[in-house]
Amino acid sequence: MNLGYACINTALSANKIFTNRTMRRKTFDAQGIDYVSDLALLNVKDLKTIVQWNNEMKIKLFRLSSQIFPWSDEYDVKTLKDYDEIASRMREIGQIAKDGGQRLTMHPGPYNCLASPTQKVVEKTIRELNFHSEQFNMMGYDPSPYNKINIHVGGAYGDKKGTLNAFCHNFNLLNEDTKKRLVIENDDSPNEYSVNDLYWGIYKQIGIPITFDYFHHKFNTGDLTEEEALRMASTTWPEGIAQCCHYSESRRKEKLDESIRPQAHSDLIYEKIQTYGLEPDIVIEAKLKEQSIFARESW
Repeated sequence: MNLGYACINTALSANKIFTNRTMRRKTFDAQGIDYVSDLALLNVKDLKTIVQWNNEMKIKLFRLSSQIFPWSDEYDVKTLKDYDEIASRMREIGQIAKDGGQRLTMHPGPYNCLASPTQKVVEKTIRELNFHSEQFNMMGYDPSPYNKINIHVGGAYGDKKGTLNAFCHNFNLLNEDTKKRLVIENDDSPNEYSVNDLYWGIYKQIGIPITFDYFHHKFNTGDLTEEEALRMASTTWPEGIAQCCHYSESRRKEKLDESIRPQAHSDLIYEKIQTYGLEPDIVIEAKLKEQSIFARESW
């Protein structure tokens, strides 16, 4: 079982090493893609430092920020003035990760709604997902869910079955590399999608793997136990590629504060993760990021 963390390294960010430099729309309109290029190059330089640090610390799983390239759906990345250097550095980062056996993944934001009833949202989502996939291509990875691009269905829109069908239809509008990397995650609301919903409504139609989120399952079981849901999700992953899961715990319980939203994530994790004999890769979605991996003495 490999454990990883998402996007920000708290130890390195204290030294201003991070990969989510971005800008407001007003700044983008005023300074344009030359400033985007400046920020993207800085982000990529720092990404190399983080990936190297992960290798040194024997961390085998890391989720990349979706903000490495600010406003990425507004331009062709190849038009950036620093593209050649960025592309070279991205290829180097991919090789560093491969050399360390480090699996890199992505999780585009919640505004990516492939099943949205609004066509402009679908079109923007397709551009965003295809560009996330292009970043893995820049790193020299073959397309597969090993480097997963993880999204949610994005809402039920008053018709869960119809929305699942729309997701499957619009999936076919993605480019081929993106299709091979896309995975779908269960939600933390009974009004949205459980592992059971995703298995029958998406996996059985288009065959993309399911990311099992332990914490989300507590709020939306789909009439499955944790073990049943984990095992059902595991059957959707191709042979030879480790199932990927997400794990977090209750901030309300951690802080002993009933005013905290039930779905909020804790700073650290305190319970032993139950894998029921399986060997998944698990992204720890705790607030203190990599610290949660090393603070495991109480497990």
